[in-house]
Amino acid sequence: MKRVERAHAKVNLMLRILAREASGYHSIETVFQKLELHDVVTVAAGDEVRDRTLHCDGPKMPSRGLGQRESNLAWKAAEAYGAASGWDTGWRLSIEKNIPVGGGLGGGSADAAAVLRAMEAMSPNKIGSGRLLDLSRLLGADVPFFLTGASLALAWGRGDRLLRLPPLPVAAVSLFTFADGVRTGDAYREVARMREDRGGGVSARAYSADAFGSWETVSAIASNDFEDVVMGLHRGVAGLLPLLRHATAHARGAGTSAIGLLSGSGATCFAIGDHELKFDNLQRPGFDIELTQTTA
Repeated sequence: MKRVERAHAKVNLMLRILAREASGYHSIETVFQKLELHDVVTVAAGDEVRDRTLHCDGPKMPSRGLGQRESNLAWKAAEAYGAASGWDTGWRLSIEKNIPVGGGLGGGSADAAAVLRAMEAMSPNKIGSGRLLDLSRLLGADVPFFLTGASLALAWGRGDRLLRLPPLPVAAVSLFTFADGVRTGDAYREVARMREDRGGGVSARAYSADAFGSWETVSAIASNDFEDVVMGLHRGVAGLLPLLRHATAHARGAGTSAIGLLSGSGATCFAIGDHELKFDNLQRPGFDIELTQTTA
C-alpha cells in the first residue's frame, strides 16, 4: 500500500510566549496560518514492505542532510503510530523537501503529521482521531495543527489546544529565508534570561470575537515575542527585519493591510499583503537571503 500526502508549511501570525512551566517548557499563544508551500510525503507500508527506510531529497534538502533518521520527526511519527496501533509493519518514507529546513516554517512537523495521516489511512488497526491527536502532541508543538488540516487556528498551551478559525481570504506571501536557522532551544533560553533580567512577567490579553476575521484585524494584533531575541542571535534577521517592518508599516499607512514578522523562532521572516509590496531594498543587508513566493 502507498499513500501520498501534502505537508504544508505555516507561519505564525501572532506568537506570545507565556509562563515557563516547572518542567522548563514555555506555554505559548499563537495563530497558525497554513501556506500553499508544501513538502510531498510518500508512505509505503503493509505486508509487502519488510524493511524500514527514510529517503529525503528535493530543492530544499540541505547539503549536510537531515541527520540521523531516528531523530527525524517523520520517522518518529511512524514509530509512534506503529506502537499505538499495534500494526507491526515495515515502512518506506520518502520526503520531497520544498520547505526550507530549520527556519520556523514547521516543515519537519508537517512531515510528521503527514506520516500519521497516511499510516492511519492505510492501517488495518485504526486508532481514531482522538488518539491520533494525542500522538501528534507528543511529537511537537506544531504537529497537532498540521494534523487537523486547518487553514487558520488559534493555539495555546504547548500548541496542542486548538480552535479552528474560518479561513482568511487567499493572500500573497513572501518568505525570506537564510542558509542558517535559529535553534529553538537557544531562543527560548534567551527569552527566559531576558525576562529574568528585566523582572517582568507576561501581561494578560483579551481578543474580540472578530479579531481573526480579516487580514486588517489580524494585522492589528500581529506580533512575535521571539523577534527581539532572535535579532540578537541571528545577524541576517537583525539586518532584514527592521526593513521588512518599515515596508509593511508604510503599506498600512497607505490604507492597505500588511504583516511583516518573524515566523516561529526563526530565522524565516515573511510579509503578507493585499497588494504588491516592494522588496527591492530588502536585499541590502549584505546577507544571503532567498525570496520564495507562495500564498496563504
